[in-house]
Amino acid sequence: MSALGKVVRSGVGRRRVQSLVMALTTFAAVTSSVLSLGLLTVVQAPFEHAFSARNGAHLAVQFDGSKVTAAQAAATAHAAGVTEASGPYPIAAALDTTIGTDCPKKAWAGHDNGPITVTTRPDLGSTSGMDQLALTRGRWPTGPGEIALPWQHYAIDCFGGSVVFSSLPGRPSFKVVGFADSVTSSATAFATADGFARLTAAGAKADEQMLYRFAKAGTDADIATDKRAVAAAAPPGTVEAGQSYLTAEWQVTGNAKAYVPFLVAFGIFGLILSVLIISIVVSGAVASGIRRIGILKSLGFTPSQVARAYTAQAMIPATLGVVLGTVFGNLLAVPILDEATKQFGAASATIPLWVSAVVALGTLLVVGVTASIPALRAGRMPAVQALLAGRAPKAGRGRTVQRLASRLPLPRAMSLGLAQPFAKPARAVLVGAAVLLGAVSLTFAVGLKAGFSKYLQATTSGFNHASAYVIPTADVGKPWGLYGPNDPRHQYLDAPKVAAALAKTPGTKAAFGWGDSGATMVGAPPGGETPKVFTVSGDFSWTNLELLSGRWYSAPGEAVVGDKLATAAGIHVGDDVTVMQRNKRTSLKVVGIEFDTNLGDYTVMTDADTFSAAGLTPRIDMFNVELASNVKGSDWSTSAAAALTPLNASVQPSSGGNNLVVITMGALVATLTLMLIAVAALGVLNTVVQDTRERVHDLGIFKALGMTPKQTIAMVLTSVTFTGLIAGLIGVPIGVAVEKATLTPMGNAIGRHLPPSVTHTYTAGMLLPLLAGGIVIALLGALLPASWAARSRTATALRTE
Repeated sequence: MSALGKVVRSGVGRRRVQSLVMALTTFAAVTSSVLSLGLLTVVQAPFEHAFSARNGAHLAVQFDGSKVTAAQAAATAHAAGVTEASGPYPIAAALDTTIGTDCPKKAWAGHDNGPITVTTRPDLGSTSGMDQLALTRGRWPTGPGEIALPWQHYAIDCFGGSVVFSSLPGRPSFKVVGFADSVTSSATAFATADGFARLTAAGAKADEQMLYRFAKAGTDADIATDKRAVAAAAPPGTVEAGQSYLTAEWQVTGNAKAYVPFLVAFGIFGLILSVLIISIVVSGAVASGIRRIGILKSLGFTPSQVARAYTAQAMIPATLGVVLGTVFGNLLAVPILDEATKQFGAASATIPLWVSAVVALGTLLVVGVTASIPALRAGRMPAVQALLAGRAPKAGRGRTVQRLASRLPLPRAMSLGLAQPFAKPARAVLVGAAVLLGAVSLTFAVGLKAGFSKYLQATTSGFNHASAYVIPTADVGKPWGLYGPNDPRHQYLDAPKVAAALAKTPGTKAAFGWGDSGATMVGAPPGGETPKVFTVSGDFSWTNLELLSGRWYSAPGEAVVGDKLATAAGIHVGDDVTVMQRNKRTSLKVVGIEFDTNLGDYTVMTDADTFSAAGLTPRIDMFNVELASNVKGSDWSTSAAAALTPLNASVQPSSGGNNLVVITMGALVATLTLMLIAVAALGVLNTVVQDTRERVHDLGIFKALGMTPKQTIAMVLTSVTFTGLIAGLIGVPIGVAVEKATLTPMGNAIGRHLPPSVTHTYTAGMLLPLLAGGIVIALLGALLPASWAARSRTATALRTE
């Protein structure tokens, strides 16, 4: 090993604590950066590539076939802003289906398959034109009895079996010969022209669909403008729905993208903290090793070698942190990416190698530049000056503050500690900056965690809020949702009789019934979750369901729409939506947008009487019951059972639910926060250690004059308290601002507008302890060196210069 290598190895070995600090801080920064950049790249790239390669449509518009001709729909190709158009294509939306009895896996035979939207094209497998369809398995339909579906809309184990259009007279059946999809989910089933004619002959309503590309379509506002231009070019009232490619994009990438805002914030915090910590460590190493630098130069080391030696002492632990952070970031990404990649039919995905390389090399470059600045200062230092330099602060520095502090009504040890930062203000600023970032990270994390908790609480409101549930006796012990709402095996309750029985049961405070009606909304985006229309019987105001805008329905024909469906379909209060059940349609007036994350992504709620009045069938398969506060659940269940058993209804205890994405986010936030706080505390530790070693002779004098170990600890801890207090007072408002700027984009990524109950995360009881967070971080970092200083022997300290 060369002489330079021995110097580097010796320096790293002597400064084990400092090396650990640098490794941890780069580890935290790289982990967050790899995750955030990797997620953005991986979840975005497949969609963008597919959209470009398949010439995806910016907007797919469905026109009411009973009000518009094919020629009128085709004329909209000349609407303002349109650069390319395709169609019209016949389309039949929201057709209920079941899995055929010929499914190879008999357990799936006859299961409700949900509503699908069927279209046909002149050449389904065309590799030119707009919105080219992709076949992922099997082949394209060639006859009137064949169909292709996206793999998400049919049981994979039943491939080769049939799908039955159960809501149409005669229940026409089609053999599933292929899995195929549109990149923008313009439809969810593809048949030949003859096959489509079979559906219309059986009673399916045929509409017209046009596909468009526009000169300007980069934002939701652009798409809204484009849609208005198309509607203006068509006969009034003929546009039923419009599917934006942006909606299709967030349906695929939303959950993964929700991680990105807070990971970016943590990545920035970590990188800034890395720069600060490395500056503190390397500057401290130079300041405390001035005499050693002089010795190295007297032994023949050139200025360049000295600079390289001190830079390398920072680069070695930083490289270790970069390697571990890159590996850890890639491992954490695997479960997060799994859901997004499945949307494209891929088995799995990993972060691209170039992302890991860019983050790793970029971090090492930042570390190298940061470390080289004090290292070059060491290299330029004359040997004689270095050999003669003392380690005490310049005479007079901080003396005025010491005199002022001595007048405070504090023990002398504490007043000495309060004045210490003013002896070396530059070092105090660096320590304060490290503690500041720790306080910002802590405040940011506490706010995010509170927001996640409130989001989870929102999932226990509404239809998931109850002291007990009443369900059909036949469903007891079976998984919830085993049979779809249109499956003949699905059991329902006699709502009026169950409501009357519950009202007569002592201890019942409130109750309401609800169920998935099996209807769906015409014109909803075909991709993503199937829209569900819930019919409700009774008053549910006690459930704390939260409205984002408008009001709750109160008259026949009114409905409330879930926030995510409203966002995806562009629905606003006052709009009309069409729902269809078993090929029967009715129009509902939207009077409110609600935030409920328990029922599903796309939801419509209306009163059961509205369905009955429209000739549709309201379906109630559950009652939520709220008990009086003085009633014991087991006693109530026993008395209720006598009245419910004759009605084929049974009581089930209440149980909560969890959101895996939110829980994963919470765990990730906690992990990254602990790492950054630990790094900030270790940065304080490193500085206090250095300061204590430089003042070891002064400590010897203090001890000789009678300073006790407890007073020594108090002095050292007090030396960082003021800095920690200032850092906390500044850091908390910054952390609050960062949290506010992060939570909303996270909600937008999954198509939700978060209500005040979720976004208003901070309370006075939460902020007051956080203001002391800077002091706690500073004290945690200073506690260990304070103990070392207290244990140092007086004679040894006095002999040290």
